[in-house]
Amino acid sequence: MPKRTSSRPTVSRKKQHVELTLAREVGFREKTTGLEQWELVHNALPELDFSDVDTSSTFLGKSLSLPFMISCMTGGYADALKINRHLAEACEEFRIAMGVGSQRQALEDVRYHRTFSVVREVAPSIPIIGNLGAAEVARLKNTDGPRRLVDLIQADGFAVHLNPLQELLQPEGNPALRGVLDGLRMLIRDLPVPLIVKEVGAGLSSAVVRRLLEIGVRYIDVAGAGGTSWAGVEIIRGKQTRTANSIFWDWGIPTATAVRAAAALKGNPATFTLIASGGLATGMEAAKCIALGADLAAAARPLLKALDQGGPKRLRQVLATWGFQLRGAMFLTGSRTIADLQHAPIEHAGSS
Repeated sequence: MPKRTSSRPTVSRKKQHVELTLAREVGFREKTTGLEQWELVHNALPELDFSDVDTSSTFLGKSLSLPFMISCMTGGYADALKINRHLAEACEEFRIAMGVGSQRQALEDVRYHRTFSVVREVAPSIPIIGNLGAAEVARLKNTDGPRRLVDLIQADGFAVHLNPLQELLQPEGNPALRGVLDGLRMLIRDLPVPLIVKEVGAGLSSAVVRRLLEIGVRYIDVAGAGGTSWAGVEIIRGKQTRTANSIFWDWGIPTATAVRAAAALKGNPATFTLIASGGLATGMEAAKCIALGADLAAAARPLLKALDQGGPKRLRQVLATWGFQLRGAMFLTGSRTIADLQHAPIEHAGSS
């Protein structure tokens, strides 16, 4: 077990991140996800009943009722226990996946372990994903720590988040990422669960996705730009809004661009599961991402805000609405299954 060393900076940072994303305007200022530029093609002759639509899918070997995930968000400070419990309860009820926030704090200190483990306590049957940052992975000598994190939440998968932009701008950041690929190779080889590699809101390029595939990563979350700007969050935290750092507020690859580029690599060199996240705010946007080639859609801030503003009831209302919107989009494109939706016609606005 980890020692009871001081983790106060990590705990404080985690608390500030959640509070800022709820209280401040931390979205991209000018850049969007790009999803508004894409339209699913209406099918006036779908030849199926709305009741025929099947939104089920499989992720990490478990069945989902909807191809959704509440993305890696929080844990590691006192208030996170309640947040993660409510999020996990909703995920279990709707049978969707859930990722916990960075578990770095759990390696530093045992005090807040239950803010993570509560997720599995209340959500015994859904896919749960652990999480650690690239800077920590670059320094790994073995996989003992990540294995403990997997065990802590009985994880079905383990995510490593690539966040060079955030590390660069974070007041206490560590932009020392040489060695990440070697760390990822070690995790792929030694962890008892599949490895997921994700960004945190600046997107993965085609070149990065290809490098991940070449070393054996088979679950990839592009986490594109257009939603929460983590550069913006760190700029606010560091009180740098009037400095040169603010030029990076809108840095990143829009979600639609990142999804399309990654989807184009399916089968080259290998098949993989593609997760679309980064600014998704409706079930319709999730449907567009799937039509663009994603297998699963994920979101964080909109669902956290729903929980904060209206409690568990409001969170469930939002998830139900997203589910209806996805089903509606499938019905109106003649897509009976998620696989059908992945091949549904989708057009770029202004295309002839």
